Amino acid sequence: SITLAGAFLGGLVFGTLADKLGRIRVLTYSVIFFGVFTLCSAAAPNFELMAIFRFLAGLGIGAEFGLGMAIASEVSSPENRAKATSAVGLGFQVGVLVASLASAPIIAAFGWRGLFVVGFVPAVIAIIIRAFVPEPPIYEQHKASGKKHGNLADLFNSPTRIKYSIIIIILCTVQNAGYFGIMTWLPKYLNSELGLSLTSTGLWTAVTVLGMMIGISAFGFLADKAGRRPAFWTFQVGAAAMIIIYSQLTDPTALLIGGFFMGMFANGMIGGYGTLIAELFPTEMRGTAQTALYNAGRFIGGASAPVVIPMIAAGHGFGFAIGCVSCIYVVAFIAMFFIPEKKGAMLE
Repeated sequence: SITLAGAFLGGLVFGTLADKLGRIRVLTYSVIFFGVFTLCSAAAPNFELMAIFRFLAGLGIGAEFGLGMAIASEVSSPENRAKATSAVGLGFQVGVLVASLASAPIIAAFGWRGLFVVGFVPAVIAIIIRAFVPEPPIYEQHKASGKKHGNLADLFNSPTRIKYSIIIIILCTVQNAGYFGIMTWLPKYLNSELGLSLTSTGLWTAVTVLGMMIGISAFGFLADKAGRRPAFWTFQVGAAAMIIIYSQLTDPTALLIGGFFMGMFANGMIGGYGTLIAELFPTEMRGTAQTALYNAGRFIGGASAPVVIPMIAAGHGFGFAIGCVSCIYVVAFIAMFFIPEKKGAMLE
């Protein structure tokens, strides 16, 4: 939660800087910022300093996802925009999978501090990438025009902007509540209530993540082919249905298959938010919108779901608590009615 709080603040700060200084430049700075304070976490002598270092590392995390979405949307064609932003979401999920597989052997060999040392590697990679990747042409055109870059207040400077900003925050809150809620408590649910071993829960979690990766890829193609709203509605209905079904399963094989499809629908939409935000907000404030709005949802949903689910589980069991997560997708389904369809539209 401390790290997510830092990510929220980092999104506000780095996003605005990206509109002023450049997407690639500020993205590089944010990754280096994350790497440096992750390395500092390895040397933290007490909880207080660890909390400070994690908060500061979170500042860097807050920019990475949103600016990645902004860059992908700005360099892709209108016909492939959802696939491009979904590729960013896929990269995020690949990173999660690699980290989950690598963490155990690293901790076994070097301890938990060694794991934080490895977290410095992205900073080195970012410096190398920065030397070869130019700014998106649409951003360079905006900068050359002399137009003023956007700021946080611009997200709410008209009734239309207020509506779009609130709806995007709602959608991103649902996305992150579902993701963090499921991935935080799925191993506990499988282990404590269904009696699966920790080794088995690792397999089930890996299959769920694999489903997420395939879902992200499928969503990008569907959103570019059928439209943004049909794609979101399809995956929102699928997520709600699969979470309810999954909460009723007890057979190990059925849980394995169900976890795959639950992950596919619940996290498949993650790349779509980058497309929606890019098409709703102009270039002069796209970095601000991508980072601020997504991180607001990540902070609200990501911090609340892991706390609310065990509170419900205390009285009704984890199966019922995880099943309740399906209700939030109804809210997201309704919210999509307020988002205009901009499939194939040029960016402002």
